[in-house]
Amino acid sequence: MANLVFSKSDCVSHYKWGDDCYGWNYIDTDALSVKQELMPPDTAEQLHYHESATQVFFILKGRAIFLIDGEEYELKPEQGIEIKPGQKHFISNKEQSDLEFILYSYPSTKNDRINL
Repeated sequence: MANLVFSKSDCVSHYKWGDDCYGWNYIDTDALSVKQELMPPDTAEQLHYHESATQVFFILKGRAIFLIDGEEYELKPEQGIEIKPGQKHFISNKEQSDLEFILYSYPSTKNDRINL
């Protein structure tokens, strides 16, 4: 069986989320999702948690501010962070340039997001 090679142009699906943020699904199964997401300047998502999914964010471009269980973390390109199930969190882009990152979720976050 051949290995799967993919790029933005042939992703499984493209979607819009939050405040004019964009995402590209590369792998989207019940066991795993791999996405690339883009957040324009001065955007943030809602505080939430996942009951089952562990998430790993890896920053490609820009600076990300994470709030995880009340503690703030700032990540720059080539840095990543793991968020465990049950941890209340959100990501924001307070910069004047786009933020891009890869997001791995295992299992997938389908039907596993509780907004606060």
